[in-house]
Amino acid sequence: MKYLKQYKIPFSGLAAGKHDFDFEINDKFFDCYEHSLVKKGNLIANVSLQKQETMLIVNFDINGTIKLTCDVCLTEFDAPVSFQEKLIVKFVNEEWDNETDEVIILNKTDHELDIANLLYEYINVQVPYYAKCTEQGVNISCDPEMLAKISTEEEESDIEVENIDPRWAALKNIKNN
Repeated sequence: MKYLKQYKIPFSGLAAGKHDFDFEINDKFFDCYEHSLVKKGNLIANVSLQKQETMLIVNFDINGTIKLTCDVCLTEFDAPVSFQEKLIVKFVNEEWDNETDEVIILNKTDHELDIANLLYEYINVQVPYYAKCTEQGVNISCDPEMLAKISTEEEESDIEVENIDPRWAALKNIKNN
């Protein structure tokens, strides 16, 4: 987890106003998270931090590619990712339990903001529910050899369905009534 230390923004020494930071997100970043949906990728996170007296406004602009596996042909491909997120960090003196996805609460004694988990969550939310080469990839289509194997297996299973024992066929008619 030492690698993730570079994803901390020390805001205590910053003057009030806007500050920009750039973070590189690569395979080493994703290796730090065992159950990540994304295992490989190359992204750049441009983080704009607006420091105010009682809060920070953090804007994330993340661009790059992540490696996905096609759910149809099992080919690994690069999927482009580009999105923006906004976060508000408030400072309080006492313990506060009203954190949300858009608002994080820090103690006034804290001096740095760790964005590693935020980046991890933002990127993993961008992974599509159903990954397909032709839909998420750029200039790529499904592997024709794998598609041919899938279609021959489907034809074989259709043949097996037609050769049903007559006793089971009678039961099938009961279900349809």
